[in-house]
Amino acid sequence: MTSQDVTNTLKQAYKDELETVMNYLTNSIVLDGVSAEEVKESLREDIQEELGHAEMLGQRLKQLDEQPPGSAEFDPRQQSLQPPEDTTDVLSVIDGVLDAEEDAIETYRTLIKQAEEADDPVTEDIGVTILADEEAHRTEFRGFKKEYKND
Repeated sequence: MTSQDVTNTLKQAYKDELETVMNYLTNSIVLDGVSAEEVKESLREDIQEELGHAEMLGQRLKQLDEQPPGSAEFDPRQQSLQPPEDTTDVLSVIDGVLDAEEDAIETYRTLIKQAEEADDPVTEDIGVTILADEEAHRTEFRGFKKEYKND
């Protein structure tokens, strides 16, 4: 792996985090119903954490003499996290979050491996830190899914 592989993955992760913020914000606004409140609150809380991830990634890119991507470089990838037509379909949002978290976990595992091979311990550490957050989000939403399947 090269340092270019690391920066390419950092850039993709940065874009993914910002897409996640957009989708979490939208879903936290559009979901309806009493049973949606806990999921909406979790999404609102996670927005700030995901923004923090994007900022960490952007700062690391800057430190590596790279520039974080702007919106012109953005291609949406989170189809399953789009707001549902039925605004009471909380389960589809939960499934979308789980898909996004799985993708993020895979990205950060790749980043960690690439950074280790490129002898970039700072990026590796950032990847480990964010990976832990993403795994915690996945665990939380797996719990929501269990609750909704039992209702």
